[in-house]
Amino acid sequence: MKKLSSLERAKLSLEGLSVGDAFGEQFFGNPEWAKSMIQHRTLPKPPWIFTDDTVMATGIVEVLDKYGTISQDELATTFARNYRKHPTRGYGGMAHLILAAICRGVDWRKVSSAAFGGMGSLGNGGAMRVAPLGAYFAGDFKKVAEQARLSAEVTHYHSEGQAGAIAVAISAAFVGSSGKTLDSSAGKAMLETAAEYTPDGETRTGIQKALSLPFSRPVEEAVRILGNGSKVTASDTVPFALWCAARHLNNFEEALWATVSGLGDRDTTCAIVGGIVSLSTGIQNIPSEWLNSREPLEDWI
Repeated sequence: MKKLSSLERAKLSLEGLSVGDAFGEQFFGNPEWAKSMIQHRTLPKPPWIFTDDTVMATGIVEVLDKYGTISQDELATTFARNYRKHPTRGYGGMAHLILAAICRGVDWRKVSSAAFGGMGSLGNGGAMRVAPLGAYFAGDFKKVAEQARLSAEVTHYHSEGQAGAIAVAISAAFVGSSGKTLDSSAGKAMLETAAEYTPDGETRTGIQKALSLPFSRPVEEAVRILGNGSKVTASDTVPFALWCAARHLNNFEEALWATVSGLGDRDTTCAIVGGIVSLSTGIQNIPSEWLNSREPLEDWI
């Protein structure tokens, strides 16, 4: 795979993230139907509509393209503008409150820090959108961690919400800095690097558990140990997603089928995995049928 610029890496990650997001979103509904579709590898009928995961990720790419760094004020404005454009993209309840307040002119610092009684959000929203940022700054892990924290803080004031973003961004940076296709033997090193840079807390503990879980183990066992995003928290989402990405770094299709089979918050886990694994496989190894099934990104970039 040819050497890519920072922005090209970010856009490649965004392609993978958006396909994963749109793919995972199609498997909500009757659980038995979803399990049957996954078991038989039956692709949902297009179009695959993506969610707020992708919309917010495009905002990060837009700000990086314009400034080369995370301007939190600009990012908040961009998130709010895109939210106003289409508020029915699957935003969570707290995201609705935060972004609607920013749209009304309230400072993001006030609304983000006031969420959940002043605790701030520890949800997975900062993690779901951040892989392109890790790709953009690949090669400088310290910068990746700081920029990821800044990107998350706009909506996720709690340290765990920020830790989830850092872990995903570091993983994307690890893969993006290689410049070549990686196999699962590199997966352990990716998880080790993510754990090293993720602040102490439940998310980091979950990644350490993922490190001790062999990639040969069934996805169902990983869900029992790591979670699957059902709690919509960073600590219940990120370790599982990183484990799925790590075990299939060289195969976009297998990574996404494995991830969606864990059910839970499947659009978000698949978005995280797609944003990371695409940096190893390249866009040429994302199935063209999947790319064509996903709604176009052009209106959002």
